[in-house]
Amino acid sequence: MKLISLFQNVDVAEKIKNAPDSGYQIGVLIGSFIPFVILIGIAYWLYNRAKKRDENGY
Repeated sequence: MKLISLFQNVDVAEKIKNAPDSGYQIGVLIGSFIPFVILIGIAYWLYNRAKKRDENGY
C-alpha cells in the first residue's frame, strides 16, 4: 500500500489553486520538492563514496 502511494499523481497546480492561504501554498511547494532533494542528496553521497574508493585504490 505504501508503494502505491509513492507513485500516485499529485497535481500541485490544482492544490495551490484551491489553497486556503499562502502558508498552505508554501507547504505544498516544499512538500513536492523534498523527494527530489533527498534523491539528489543520495546521488551526491554515492558519487563521493565511489570517488573516494577510486582514489584509495580499492
